[in-house]
Amino acid sequence: MARSRKVTVSTDAQGHTAGWAETDLAPVIAPEPDPSAAAFFDVDNTMMQGASIYWFARGLAARNYFTTTDLARFAWQQLRFRVLAREHTGDMSLAKEAALAFVEGWRVDDVERLAEEIFDELMAPRIWAGTHRLAQRHLDAGQRVWLVSAAPVEIGRVIATRLGLTGAIGTVAEVLDGAYTGRLVGDLMHGPAKAEAVTQLAAVEGLDLTRCAAYSDSANDLPLLSAVGRAVAVNPDGTLLRQARQHGWEIRDFRTGRRAVKIAVPSTAAAGLVAGAVTAGLALQRRRRAS
Repeated sequence: MARSRKVTVSTDAQGHTAGWAETDLAPVIAPEPDPSAAAFFDVDNTMMQGASIYWFARGLAARNYFTTTDLARFAWQQLRFRVLAREHTGDMSLAKEAALAFVEGWRVDDVERLAEEIFDELMAPRIWAGTHRLAQRHLDAGQRVWLVSAAPVEIGRVIATRLGLTGAIGTVAEVLDGAYTGRLVGDLMHGPAKAEAVTQLAAVEGLDLTRCAAYSDSANDLPLLSAVGRAVAVNPDGTLLRQARQHGWEIRDFRTGRRAVKIAVPSTAAAGLVAGAVTAGLALQRRRRAS
């Protein structure tokens, strides 16, 4: 279903830019609203098994936008970049450059349509039921629930809509005449950027962050978890597990198996790296169609 783009972009006094998009959903039976409290959920390996942008790429591959070899190369690059990003924070610029190439020339409506199809096919079966129940508890208490992801905000909004949530905070790509220009508005929604975006949203929406909750699986989201009054580690990585125990944060693990192995490729700062694989595949596909 095509929709007009409804992305709110905000820049704070320090020049940090964030964007968010609300869903068009209204609860069938609206609980008494709690306007000053909200919950913020990371997506990859917190709300969903694996990385949403990876599953989006899988869906594109199934539609012959690029090859399975491109997808395998991306999976390896994403894992490699996760290590590099931890050791060399400056390498985030590489992810940003890759993200720039991903959507250049694409129509926003096409991306949302594909995201809806691919969510139903590949992402919906990988939603953690336990995490979704946690989100529903906040909705039942009259609180708003936002996804916070490095994925493009349009993809985040599709996921939020399908799950019945309030909206999504995500990476914002510049749009001109309904198509992506290949430039970002602000930075990738990763690490400290998530905390900054949530702080901006709280100021706009009148939220009291001390009454808000945040959920994540990754130590990369420690700034986000530290920005709210209630932090919950969901399916935590080793570093976050240690931090959660040290701070006395709640821990929820919905994985199975002794070592609780994560499914698919890991969540990572390199959301933009899928862009490299996708862009290469799209270019290949365009050449094939032109020949």
